[in-house]
Amino acid sequence: MTTMSIFLSRSPADEKWGKSALLSYSEQGITIHCSTTQHLETIQKAGRKIESQGIYDLQLVGDAWDLEANWHFWLGYRHPKTYHKAKITWSNLNQTEQQELNNRLAIIDWTRNTINQPADEQSPMQLAQCSADLISSLSKHVTFKYLAGEMLKDNNLMGIYTVGKGSSRPPVLLELDYNPSQDKDTPVSVCLVGKGITFDSGGYSLKPTQFMETMRADMGGAALVTGALALAISRGLQSRVKLYLCCADNLVSGDAFKLGDIIRYRNDVSVEIENTDAEGRLVLADGLLCANDDNPKYLIDCATLTGAAKVAVGNDYHSLLSFDQALSQRLLTCAQAEYEPFWQLPLAEFHRSQFPSSFADIGNSGLPNTAGASTAAAFLSYFVNNYQNNWLHIDCSATFRKSANALWATGATGVGVRALANLLMALE
Repeated sequence: MTTMSIFLSRSPADEKWGKSALLSYSEQGITIHCSTTQHLETIQKAGRKIESQGIYDLQLVGDAWDLEANWHFWLGYRHPKTYHKAKITWSNLNQTEQQELNNRLAIIDWTRNTINQPADEQSPMQLAQCSADLISSLSKHVTFKYLAGEMLKDNNLMGIYTVGKGSSRPPVLLELDYNPSQDKDTPVSVCLVGKGITFDSGGYSLKPTQFMETMRADMGGAALVTGALALAISRGLQSRVKLYLCCADNLVSGDAFKLGDIIRYRNDVSVEIENTDAEGRLVLADGLLCANDDNPKYLIDCATLTGAAKVAVGNDYHSLLSFDQALSQRLLTCAQAEYEPFWQLPLAEFHRSQFPSSFADIGNSGLPNTAGASTAAAFLSYFVNNYQNNWLHIDCSATFRKSANALWATGATGVGVRALANLLMALE
């Protein structure tokens, strides 16, 4: 197979290739023309187009390629069916840049592969195990444990237990401790909590087919926080971080939870089930309560939580919600530095009163005509000790694309791993 050379130029293509042509071709290879200010987006589009032409052996050539250009080419080029065929020689990177690129390729591709995994090949325990394996492969200063099935009930982790009891595959909580100091008394800097619903049918509030077919990706929050911690470790993270993954299937069976059921959490908050398809907040509540016990300085949770967030920002941004504006701005700044799109949605005190219940303290579904992403975040605040400070909630709207576009292949994107890893470094 002949290796195709890929050049990068800031000059426009010859008119024979069409007005504002993205690519031109010669005996030397293919030239990407990115004369616009959005040059990284242009490079990503070019990568997407070159992959679609079935070119799998290629070499990036020339001094115009820097670290971000190499990476954005891969973002567009990578396809879940063909990425393993790719043989790419990267260009113009020093040793430090090449190591950073290699880490991204390993860790963010792990995130994308994990999210793309079919549900029948990834149980709650398998998700927990492969996440622990990834972090453990990067540092010897990692300990972890699993609580699964009836052990969850025995430990009063009733949200994960209740959501997952309808499946033959037991629900699992992964608790992982990255502690490079090796001192058990070292304060926890950050707790990360991820929603790991390995398949979401909606339960008895059954999803229609067009909304259920992508629910392999409902564990995207768990994959995001795991990938972010892994990337931060590869960049030299020295602070103590604890990771909680709340893993379960949400299925229909004789054992599945039902509308009208009431979950009583260990902080004495009771929740009436008004919609079994609002299950993500129920499992996250347990993870947040466990994180409270660690008394972390910062608490961050990530979840593919609401369709409302995706309606607000589409597939293009992750949604950020928080009562802490200073911390929110730090994440937005970190995301901008990593070329990843986040958008802040409103979260206010009045949102906390928009899910009343006649039989419990709160319901798990907001009132009609309220802001769904905001009420979901407000629901979670009932399980955060100091919800007004040092807590971020990320509704992962950009995790998975149902269909390809000019920038992305179908499937998981890995967006957010870099931004959150950057924030972990900044919070040290």
